[in-house]
Amino acid sequence: MSVIRHVVCAMSGGVDSSVAALLLKKRGYSVTGVFMKNWDSLDESGVCTTEKDCEDAYRVCRTLDIPFHQVSYVKEYWHEVFSKLLKEYERGRTPNPDILCNKHIKFNHFHKYAINTLGADAMATGHYARTSQEDEEVFQQTHIAPSSTLFRDRFEIRNPVRLYKGADLLKDQTFFLSQVSQDALRQTTFPLAGLTKDFVKKIAAEAGFHHVLKKKESMGICFIGERNFENFILEYLEPKPGNFVSIEDGAVMGTHKGWFTLTLGQRARIGGQRDAWFVVDKDTDTGDVFVAPTTNHPALFRDTVRTDRFHWVTFDPPPELVKTQMMECHFRFIHQMPLTPCTVTLNMNGSLWITLSQPVRALTPGQFAVLYKGDECLGSGKIMQLGPSEHTLQRGRERMAAAAAQHKERPSPEPAC
Repeated sequence: MSVIRHVVCAMSGGVDSSVAALLLKKRGYSVTGVFMKNWDSLDESGVCTTEKDCEDAYRVCRTLDIPFHQVSYVKEYWHEVFSKLLKEYERGRTPNPDILCNKHIKFNHFHKYAINTLGADAMATGHYARTSQEDEEVFQQTHIAPSSTLFRDRFEIRNPVRLYKGADLLKDQTFFLSQVSQDALRQTTFPLAGLTKDFVKKIAAEAGFHHVLKKKESMGICFIGERNFENFILEYLEPKPGNFVSIEDGAVMGTHKGWFTLTLGQRARIGGQRDAWFVVDKDTDTGDVFVAPTTNHPALFRDTVRTDRFHWVTFDPPPELVKTQMMECHFRFIHQMPLTPCTVTLNMNGSLWITLSQPVRALTPGQFAVLYKGDECLGSGKIMQLGPSEHTLQRGRERMAAAAAQHKERPSPEPAC
């Protein structure tokens, strides 16, 4: 008879993690539900949603007759996610708190708590994603102490775990897991890997989890929720008023409260303007935010980005990239955006240049460039630098054409007698 394995399931009080815990129990595992508290304040209506979520998670655990624990990472979330978030905004970038939260909190602190403190064999989450491991492989991990010799015995190196898209491609959440470490991924199981969201809801209804079925999908900043972003960020950063400047002719169109309240591609709310203007660039030295008059203005489209040191989920870096210094794959920087074919070039410091097959709208510094090959999520890197926009290239071509025309019109010097 096989040993009953102990799994710690991260419970958010939502339908996905509730069904994940139910499926694990049905498979015969010993399951413990744990609710993480990562933010300590009221939402804009004065309600502490964390308490409600915790209560919902507890009700599910009670129904399933499994132990329930609470753990607080408020301090860790502040230092490792939120304070970094604020620094990124001040630098003119737009960070992704969900990716950072998974990297630093759920698949680091929580993972260690599940394995080391609660003595679990593995952790589980309600993400729509899968790995190259079968469930049993997840539980057959043995800790191997690092070799003291300079060259490790190659037989010590375990098969690396690959991260793949979940069966429900509309809900696939590998994008948010693209910075997770091999160690955490090796000890994680995703019970919803082969399911669609509709089927998960059906399971929840049959199990009587009606209180979680009624809840809206979680949106907004990870663990903080939906807010009026400008009001929220100005609680933490001093206003730094500046001008909205037209990218076309340099005219001042209006004023804003700080470049960090705005992100590339969003509509700029400019008083007295009848037509919509959109943010296309920011200058943190002058405080100017450049705007363009249409949502698909050429200033919003670019086809090249540079990342910081890239985090490869499985091989760091992939053998194909090491061998040729270039690799073809697919790119996205927003969850659920269509994948764009690209070519990546590896730099000496581990960063990447990513060249897209076509210009993409509102590529944004601070967001993560996430790469895929087929169904496999290869990893991600923070976007640090953008290539020139279509608007800049167009203007450059116009200047060159004008200079060439001027050169042609110049009279040739008279030949000397």
